[in-house]
Amino acid sequence: MSTPHAISSPYTSTLLCVRGLTVSYAGRGGQDAPALRQVNFEIAPGEIVGILGESGSGKSTLALSILGLLPAARVEGSIFLENEDLLHAAESRWAKIRGAKVAMIFQEPGLALSPVMRAGDQIGEVIRAHQGGSSKKRRQEVEAALRGAGISDVDRVYQAYPHQLSGGELHRVAIARALACRPKLVIADEPTRSLDVTLQAEVLNTLRDINRQSGSALVFITHNPALLTGFVDRVCVMYAGRIVEEGPVAQVYRRPLHPYTRGLLQLVPQRTERAGLVRRKRLSEIPGNLRTSDCGRGCAFEPRCFARTEICSIEIPQQVEIESNRRVSCFNHVN
Repeated sequence: MSTPHAISSPYTSTLLCVRGLTVSYAGRGGQDAPALRQVNFEIAPGEIVGILGESGSGKSTLALSILGLLPAARVEGSIFLENEDLLHAAESRWAKIRGAKVAMIFQEPGLALSPVMRAGDQIGEVIRAHQGGSSKKRRQEVEAALRGAGISDVDRVYQAYPHQLSGGELHRVAIARALACRPKLVIADEPTRSLDVTLQAEVLNTLRDINRQSGSALVFITHNPALLTGFVDRVCVMYAGRIVEEGPVAQVYRRPLHPYTRGLLQLVPQRTERAGLVRRKRLSEIPGNLRTSDCGRGCAFEPRCFARTEICSIEIPQQVEIESNRRVSCFNHVN
């Protein structure tokens, strides 16, 4: 049996610590196409952290890197989970880590679940792989996981195949499977993307309750700033493979430092009241499109930025700490 990669790490005070993470794919002409660039990221035990950004910003690549699910990519840097160097873990070791120490809730649970296995059996397989035990005990564990995920009709859902479940039930089964072995870290990649507003709120409440009860840390990935309000402790804003702003969510939303963060927050619908009428403000927009292929020189956001100056097209801004727990990568950040 493989043992964890024995290496001394300075990051023992955190659950997860990512340093200098760079992920590249083979591109045309032998040149690498970067998806992540020098990402630094930490999460404490029991913390809920939001990863916010547009599609293509690198959010899902970051999640898959933490889970060791990028076999075709070139990955550099370091990822430590409880002082274990994940980038040097053998696949046999990963089989013991995924599901037990770190688990993931994918965007489309209907696609992540097997169509030919009953929902309860799929959760039971995760428990069997990591904890063993009798079939009776596994059944009890599965039922407890389903109840913990907010399923009231446990027997019916346990026996159902994925196509027999509603969208909300599928999401809850996915949550139950991810949390069945009580992992220290759960990564939720846009888990509410295909749900209506009511079901979104239910899923968020379920994840918050599980976080409080089990103490599992949660990384919540989304493109929607509104979902993070009152839910996450801290937010990391990503653009073109970099974290461009980081801080407590209430502080970042109240006073965003990076122009990109300001642009994202302006996309959230705002209600205004005037003369007894409730109207919705017209949404702003961030001009241009996110491009990652030509970001070698200067700031990647520069072509779309209202605050850009000459230096932005020449140099890449480095991350600076503006105040305690507030970091930003911008030459012209808001003071």
